[in-house]
Amino acid sequence: METLLKPFPSPLLSIPTPNMYSFKHNSTFPNPTKQKDSRKFHYRNKSSTHFCSFLDLAPTSKPESLDVNISWVDTDLDRAEFDVIIIGTGPAGLRLAEQVSKYGIKVCCVDPSPLSMWPNNYGVWVDEFEKLGLEDCLDHKWPVSCVHISDHKTKYLDRPYGRVSRKKLKLKLLNSCVENRVKFYKAKVLKVKHEEFESSIVCDDGRKISGSLIVDASGYASDFIEYDKPRNHGYQVAHGILAEVDNHPFDLDKMMLMDWRDSHLGNEPYLRVKNTKEPTFLYAMPFDRNLVFLEETSLVSRPMLSYMEVKRRMVARLRHLGIKVRSVLEEEKCVIPMGGPLPRIPQNVMAIGGTSGIVHPSSGYMVARSMALAPVLAEAIVESLGSTRMIRGSQLYHRVWNGLWPSDRRRVRECYCFGMETLLKLDLEGSRRLFDAFFDVDPKYWHGFLSSRLSVKELAVLSLYLFGRASNLARLDIVTKSTVPLVKLLGNLAIESL
Repeated sequence: METLLKPFPSPLLSIPTPNMYSFKHNSTFPNPTKQKDSRKFHYRNKSSTHFCSFLDLAPTSKPESLDVNISWVDTDLDRAEFDVIIIGTGPAGLRLAEQVSKYGIKVCCVDPSPLSMWPNNYGVWVDEFEKLGLEDCLDHKWPVSCVHISDHKTKYLDRPYGRVSRKKLKLKLLNSCVENRVKFYKAKVLKVKHEEFESSIVCDDGRKISGSLIVDASGYASDFIEYDKPRNHGYQVAHGILAEVDNHPFDLDKMMLMDWRDSHLGNEPYLRVKNTKEPTFLYAMPFDRNLVFLEETSLVSRPMLSYMEVKRRMVARLRHLGIKVRSVLEEEKCVIPMGGPLPRIPQNVMAIGGTSGIVHPSSGYMVARSMALAPVLAEAIVESLGSTRMIRGSQLYHRVWNGLWPSDRRRVRECYCFGMETLLKLDLEGSRRLFDAFFDVDPKYWHGFLSSRLSVKELAVLSLYLFGRASNLARLDIVTKSTVPLVKLLGNLAIESL
């Protein structure tokens, strides 16, 4: 749904290792066309390669670096000391740097390429960015979103959706950091060391930088954050392209949030059977008649759905829709770990972004959430480091971790994880029935659910509304497939209440 990020190193060794935030590769995949055995994808003919040859097209976009006069750490100094060191300059890291530094806290951001553009496409609900004062960082808006439940049913959602302008958002955050005297250092962090009241990082060039607090904003693959429970995440897997096309069938005033139709697999029995058990949907942002972002997405799976399987389904879907790709401007390969346990709370390294557990366990959304929670974490940091007492060490770690994850927010997350565990058990028909009922409830509740702003009580009300709106088959799904996740949820809520 929201394209991101960097995967964990060990569970995902079967896929290409992408760069942080966006997985942009020029990898290719044999072109499928029609023949007797639809499971074989190494044949071609003129009529079909025109539709699916986008897999052979190398992205034409080139890495872009922003022209911002940021302030660098003085390399002539023998010892560099700061209040806060932030590892990573993605959206979450820069937002936190901006928020903390405006209170006079000395901040250093360390990243191998601080001025590089974020290469991925972020989609958000417009009202989320309006509340954060970031509406000027959207470069395209759609007044309506739509969800194709099936060939015979479509939901139209009266909630505007927007694409984040990566350039505008990063420039906004960088310029604020410059005004607040944030320092930057261009390097990769190799090690983090801790003493009683001070921590330090060691970079790949040998440089050591010290600070009172280190915050990891480097993404999911980080080795700096520790867990005390098995990391039984679900995985959102997606393949996306920003493409120039001859034409496409989408309305320009509507963003396609989900397309659960499977008629494109009518001539692909092998793919159709697998899609019935582990469904994928199309996410599409049409910008004009010849420019569109397309993404085939597995909402959540465990074990992770094969990335090649997602690409095969996308080939079949675009061919069925008659979308002829002229050129691929950008390519994104996304794996987003969802749900699972929170990091150990507290610990010596703080976290924000993907590695902190704030990704939505049921949808994969995170960017708007990071923008909203960074000020909350910043406040907890400032209350400790900005006070005359200068709280440091274990007391500091306890305050900042519990500032980001107070008990009520942990309980809410458990409810969202329950939603993810239920989604994992649904096949295509079950997913269709669930979303048919979900988007029929009072918009206050589905808006709040997708934006992570409902309380436990409100989530309970949503569950009752959902059950009331659901068809008899959907209710049967809820009763039979959510029993085990529900027992687990109640146990976890009881533990959090102690």
